[in-house]
Amino acid sequence: MTRILIAGGGWAGAAAAVRAAKRGADVTLAEKTDLLLGLGNVGGIMRNNGRFTAAEENINLGAGELFHITDKLAVHKNVDFPGHSHASFYDVTLTEPEVHRYLKKLGIKLRMMTRITDVIKEGEGRIKALVTHEGEKLEADAFIDATGSAGPMGNCMRYGNGCSMCVLRCPSFGPRVSITERAGLDDLMAVRKDGGRGAFSGSCKLEKKSLSKKLRKKLEKDGVAVIPLPPEMVNREKLARKVCRQYALDAFAENLVVIDTGHAKLMTPYFNLEELREIEEFKNARFADPYAGGKGNSVRYMSVGIRDGYMKAQGLENLFLAGEKSGFFVGHTEAITTGSLAGYNSVMYAEGKSMLRLPGSLAVGDIMEFSLKVMEEENCLDRRFTFAGGEYFQRMKDRGLYTTDVALIRKNVEAEGLLDVYNQ
Repeated sequence: MTRILIAGGGWAGAAAAVRAAKRGADVTLAEKTDLLLGLGNVGGIMRNNGRFTAAEENINLGAGELFHITDKLAVHKNVDFPGHSHASFYDVTLTEPEVHRYLKKLGIKLRMMTRITDVIKEGEGRIKALVTHEGEKLEADAFIDATGSAGPMGNCMRYGNGCSMCVLRCPSFGPRVSITERAGLDDLMAVRKDGGRGAFSGSCKLEKKSLSKKLRKKLEKDGVAVIPLPPEMVNREKLARKVCRQYALDAFAENLVVIDTGHAKLMTPYFNLEELREIEEFKNARFADPYAGGKGNSVRYMSVGIRDGYMKAQGLENLFLAGEKSGFFVGHTEAITTGSLAGYNSVMYAEGKSMLRLPGSLAVGDIMEFSLKVMEEENCLDRRFTFAGGEYFQRMKDRGLYTTDVALIRKNVEAEGLLDVYNQ
């Protein structure tokens, strides 16, 4: 039986594991913390703007399992908020256990609290095994690096405002290690508009019951609340530091935008707690993640790999990349998209079969091809790619790829001969 080993259990790693398992492989997923989904435990936003199109394309390609879970656990659907339409918000407190159970049901071997720290190669072009923090050697036929690009602590200290004890919890579980880098490949590091390195995670969580009753009721009824900030609290500079360029809009500097994802998701990387409590609705506010959300957040895009259109790392035959590791992608839908293709192709490669390259007639294929072209340009390290906003969502609209017509999306996938391709 083909053996696939995945490092990193975020949305990308989970999606890769599902696809590889459904191709009949013996799949092991190593995650350094005690939770799957990584930053998905803070996020919660799905189907906003072009992510609706991308989610439906994935479902019609045969990679709908994780989208069905987030749809089922959505606390709000079809919500509009500044710059975004028809969003759904999944419950971040319930989704990880549901995904965890689903992966185990598929027979995927979950190695929680297993940090990959090194690579053993055979020759220059192949990986033989990954090494855990305890020195165990895990062999496989193909490997997937879905370790993400956030942290470790040293990068948050150097390029952020210090470790704020985010959901990745490096002090508890150890720092993230780049598989590509340990294998001798070059990684890319993002640059901000101001010249700084990396980018701050775009949001943080507040304990919902620490908010005013009036605000809680609005969140539970509408899913979103927009509270104007006093002029002296407006900080536009933070917009340029956010990873989520789709939220780098004036409305997110001039207001506090809060979303109900089970917790109260505050759409800013961090906000001074003492100042926050000066606003009536937040006078008892308390951060849930990151715990020092009054000061800082995780720093991401510190270690992005270089790949081809099949998600294979350039320079290694049997290593595939997914999620933020595979490009400057932003969001859960983007992670599931890249992870699904990496998981599928890892098995196809290991079994000597033709791998899949998604066509540019679909948004899920176009975003991966477009990002490859951009990464060949000079001064590209401040670019970000998301179905939900920024330059890529504009490209979707310009090329006629954005639609919420479910029947049309299915027709487009079928026209390419790719209906349920992941399960054929």
